[in-house]
Amino acid sequence: MFDTKIAIIVRDDLLAWQKLNVTAFLTSGVLGANANLLGERYEDASGKTYRSLMIQPMIVLASDAAGLAKIHSRALSRGVDMAIYIEEMFVTGHDVANRSAVRQFPTDELKLVGLALHEERRIVDKITRGAKMHP
Repeated sequence: MFDTKIAIIVRDDLLAWQKLNVTAFLTSGVLGANANLLGERYEDASGKTYRSLMIQPMIVLASDAAGLAKIHSRALSRGVDMAIYIEEMFVTGHDVANRSAVRQFPTDELKLVGLALHEERRIVDKITRGAKMHP
């Protein structure tokens, strides 16, 4: 149904709360780059409305640190815009501190724990090759 694919890849050795936290933050990065991914508000049979959700499914994949670095490198080599989350962001408390943490490291020294991308399906499949569906 969709020509594009949203993929979130998390490092497989994280604690459960960390995986959920990373997934939530990375989802916001995908939506923040394309507001058209947000659907209409939901409404139940009683007329109560609820917030909108993304219009297309997302896959959550898992990979070890080396695999995540390869995925990051593949995305960079194709010029794909992505959202990232690094280890240091687990101890920050707000957006300014998160951006400051990322700014401390050159690209090849980022301690990635997750990344997200939204691109054409075949490109996402090539970039994420080797990652497994999150259990």
